[in-house]
Amino acid sequence: MTAGASTPAGARERRPSGAAMRFDDAEPVSVVLVRHGETTLTRGKAMSGSSVPGPPLAPAGRVQAAQAADLVFRVGRELWPDLPHPSALVASPMVRTQETATAVGRRLGLPVQTDAAFAECHFGDWEGLPVAEVENGRPGELRRWYEDTAVRAPGGESLDDVGERVGAGLQGLLDGGVGRTVVVVSHAMAIRAAVGRTLGMPGEAWSWLRVLPASATVLRWWPDGSRELVALGMPSDAWHARRASPAVTSR
Repeated sequence: MTAGASTPAGARERRPSGAAMRFDDAEPVSVVLVRHGETTLTRGKAMSGSSVPGPPLAPAGRVQAAQAADLVFRVGRELWPDLPHPSALVASPMVRTQETATAVGRRLGLPVQTDAAFAECHFGDWEGLPVAEVENGRPGELRRWYEDTAVRAPGGESLDDVGERVGAGLQGLLDGGVGRTVVVVSHAMAIRAAVGRTLGMPGEAWSWLRVLPASATVLRWWPDGSRELVALGMPSDAWHARRASPAVTSR
């Protein structure tokens, strides 16, 4: 190295104040989880799971997907500059996530890889039904599913099932290499499970997490088992609006 040349900052030096505490320069895999844009079932507050490929994005959802792509493009730059810029893009097999990921991939210049580990919960007999209809038709059944994580939806999955599947998907990303950022386009329950597994939260608390359409959640996993939640449910439309608005100056 020539005299006066600077060496790249180590991981400890790059981490901002308030980041997860570590005493070494070990690198994690960073995962940006993006929930898909809005669909007609999203707006109708219906159970939209992984047993069917649809529905596609609604017109508003396509706008949200573009806004999410704009947000993700700035990861490692204006947003969370200590993270690497995304170098891989993964999506669940559902139409809505594939469409959202296509918008993200176009912005990042990355191909979309499909991984069923990040699919939404299989809601079984509840598929396509509004939450209110499930509650009215089978009183107490949905509440039991949320509060007892071993209980499966009729013909579908339990929260424990989702947690095991998503946890294995995150472990696979970690095994695939550290020092990189992977964008994963997924779903509300799957993202809640990812956060829950990251923080060691009990499954019955996962529903306390707000994960809006097209929002971004950022996790970091280290090989030694350390974890960090960097951001939860950051709305991409709010970020887009902030950037689009002219600066406000005081007089």
